[in-house]
Amino acid sequence: MGSANVVTEGRDRVRRVACPGSFDPVTNGHLDIISRAALLHDEVIVVVGANQSKQGLFTVEERVAMLRDVTSGLKNVEVGTFRGLLVQYCKDNDISAIVKGLRAVSDFEYEMEMAQMNYRLAEIETLFIAANPVYSFLRSSLVKEICRYGGDVSSLVPELVFDQLQERLGSA
Repeated sequence: MGSANVVTEGRDRVRRVACPGSFDPVTNGHLDIISRAALLHDEVIVVVGANQSKQGLFTVEERVAMLRDVTSGLKNVEVGTFRGLLVQYCKDNDISAIVKGLRAVSDFEYEMEMAQMNYRLAEIETLFIAANPVYSFLRSSLVKEICRYGGDVSSLVPELVFDQLQERLGSA
């Protein structure tokens, strides 16, 4: 029996991945994807997109602060921001892949197009993690809307985020 050649090039390299999003605000679904990615990779860089054309409920700085707080127990997770193309940020920071959570089939088509373009632009891989079914319906925009109309979102976001939502949108 012959032995198969195993590619070992790059084995000693730290496996850094980016977990991008707007995180306005961070939800328990986001945290589930981040923590699962942290179990699979050496370093996870959670990056908040600083899109100047979008006005968020929270500033980029507030979102970064919330993310740093709620991921502080994950020792291999860092939080940062990026402007412009995510793939350029990845290349500049020696990040080999992007991790994205998929809630439903409807997410897949858009994310697949982005993954293919990112690979074409910079040969950056995209890795998909299926959302925990408990969080498959969860979107930041839905959390904000429910909170805005007085609904209780305390089970959908970390306590710190819930408190900040209450301050910003009023108590449920």
